[in-house]
Amino acid sequence: MKAVSSSNDGFWPDVNLGKLYKVASEVALPARFLGRILNAGLVLFTNLLAAVVGSGPAGHFHLPLNALVLFGPLLSLWTSSYSIFANRNHFLYRKFLASAWGWTFCVAGSFVVLLSYSARRSALLSLRHLARLALTGLLWWGTGRLVCLLEDAAGTCFQPVAAAAAAAGGGSDLAGQPLLLLQEAQSKASCLRAGQVWRGYEVSQDTLTLCLCCLLLVEEMSAFGPHVLRAEAPTGPPAGAPLRILFLLCVLLLTLWLFLLLCLLAYFPQFPAQQLGGAIAYLGWRGLYQGWYRLKPSWFCPGPPGVGLD
Repeated sequence: MKAVSSSNDGFWPDVNLGKLYKVASEVALPARFLGRILNAGLVLFTNLLAAVVGSGPAGHFHLPLNALVLFGPLLSLWTSSYSIFANRNHFLYRKFLASAWGWTFCVAGSFVVLLSYSARRSALLSLRHLARLALTGLLWWGTGRLVCLLEDAAGTCFQPVAAAAAAAGGGSDLAGQPLLLLQEAQSKASCLRAGQVWRGYEVSQDTLTLCLCCLLLVEEMSAFGPHVLRAEAPTGPPAGAPLRILFLLCVLLLTLWLFLLLCLLAYFPQFPAQQLGGAIAYLGWRGLYQGWYRLKPSWFCPGPPGVGLD
């Protein structure tokens, strides 16, 4: 069959649809072959990662994480202040550190919803699993607010003497006085905004957030391994490419959070503020995932990861 174009005084040649279809088939064949290779690589790689995440050592992920928080500041003895990661304005810190929980909730939430829906095709089950992440986020938010209140109650704001002397006209009677002058009735946030110095007990909320996000990701990803084993059965639910890609994104996000945590401990050591943040994150994970979520699923308990998917 031919389609003849009569415009442009015959300058356009005849178009043979059969030849076009043949050319398209020849182009599509390598694309399909490449797609099969990529899909096979995706399946193999995600199955390997699922086996690692679901193994015994990954089940005790909190142990190396706690060791990292405890001994990570020792790495500051070998780090250089001229490194790009020693700058708090680095791209990774500005774009990811302040919004770590938001990234974790979006990526892990998408993975949990797609995993539960692909297994049972139940929107109610997907919402139940998503509620587990929402409750963890509520704990993270409440803990952060409580930490801020305790810091304001236990700390004190100081003003450098040089600033006080400049405000008073620079009198010489300030010689021999303490280096810092007490400023009453200020919160930590307002004190730092005013360019003053805060002294008191502190908790590193960056360390708290990163540790809690890492523990949450490992817990939620642990349900992917059993799902893959069921998917290999003839009657099992499929584990398609979108679900496997989301699983890879969770792994990449976990790797990024561990890297940022290592950078904070090595380049910006704060003892014992970072250790307190890690301890609070561990206790929160222990109380939720190893305590409350282990109960039988009901209206007040969403259940552990993977429950109801078989």
